[in-house]
Amino acid sequence: MSPLALDAHTYDRDQPVVCISETLLIPGPVGPLEALLALPEAESGEYIAILCHPHPLYGGTMHNKVVHLLARTLNELNIPTVRFNFRGVGGSVGAYGNGSGETDDLLAVIDYVQVHFPGRHLLLTGFSFGAYVALNAATKRHVHRLITVAPPVNLFDFKQLTLPHCPWLVIQGEQDEIVPRADVAAWLASLPTPPRAEFLSDTGHFFHGKLGALRAMLVAALAPPSA
Repeated sequence: MSPLALDAHTYDRDQPVVCISETLLIPGPVGPLEALLALPEAESGEYIAILCHPHPLYGGTMHNKVVHLLARTLNELNIPTVRFNFRGVGGSVGAYGNGSGETDDLLAVIDYVQVHFPGRHLLLTGFSFGAYVALNAATKRHVHRLITVAPPVNLFDFKQLTLPHCPWLVIQGEQDEIVPRADVAAWLASLPTPPRAEFLSDTGHFFHGKLGALRAMLVAALAPPSA
């Protein structure tokens, strides 16, 4: 990989986590895709995560605060992350692709990551529109684990998506003003094999004031089983 920029940063928690960050341009279906790789110094070489951002036409970017929180939490768990901008966002070439184009973008990023990080277990994560894209791509490549946060089941046709066979977690706010909890619950109930679902009380779509709770839920979900 030839990074556009190289940086080191430290997350201060109970134990500091040092990450090396690289800004990349990944070949995409309609042109280069701007991406950010964060590689924890203590990572094991077992996993890598790709994160998908909210709707491009409504201000969604890879720097969205929920996407950033998810990436930071994964880095604190010593899992490398790749965030990227869909076509037409930031430094990524192209224009909005109605979900199918963005799925093609994600597949290109997955292919790139699998070439440069061969043999890794892929953790695929998406927030809002990004959750729809991640779910759409999850059966088109080998995905070890899927996490969809606030999947917009009322705004996109989730019924036409093929469901993954990998472990899958859905995280949803109880007071989501954009994606109603009832709609997500009804969709989950309609699935032949529903994923694990976690609902956060007093939580809206953008997790205002609830990022800490989201982080704790993600850490608990990804924690290794007790011996």
